[in-house]
Amino acid sequence: MPIRKATVNDIPELVQLINSAYRGESSKKGWTTEADLLDGARISDDSLASMLEKPGVTMLLYCNENNAIEGCMYLQQQDNKLYLGLLTVAPQLQAKGIGKQLLAAAENHAHALQCTIITMTVISIRRELVAWYERHGYQPTGETKPLPADPAVGLPRQPLELIVMEKTI
Repeated sequence: MPIRKATVNDIPELVQLINSAYRGESSKKGWTTEADLLDGARISDDSLASMLEKPGVTMLLYCNENNAIEGCMYLQQQDNKLYLGLLTVAPQLQAKGIGKQLLAAAENHAHALQCTIITMTVISIRRELVAWYERHGYQPTGETKPLPADPAVGLPRQPLELIVMEKTI
């Protein structure tokens, strides 16, 4: 698998990738867009740098043969759980198996850390995304969380909540 760990040198390319997949016109080329739900950028250089400095964090990248980043995900160990966030694939490359490869890499990372559960949050009304995770073994826990009221992750156009999903590995 063409997967490697991110470094601070990857931040500018990662920010461009993440924003292109979640927000703006470019995101509408893929099925993971949040452009109709939230305004503003999904992430900034500063917020990503802060995330990468947190204890237990690894960001894995999916790169092509030219080492260009085509996908990524944020992983943070939290005791025996591994939190998975920002699973991102370039909009024009979605539905080609990159996300599935990143999920497999997350499971390998969890095993290496002796984590038994992978957990994540998903915007509740993103039914197609929830269904995709369910097809990959993740289940809603019944827990919900409010979407963070933080312009650094976007400004909601309507009330939104997150559902917590988990997979035991």
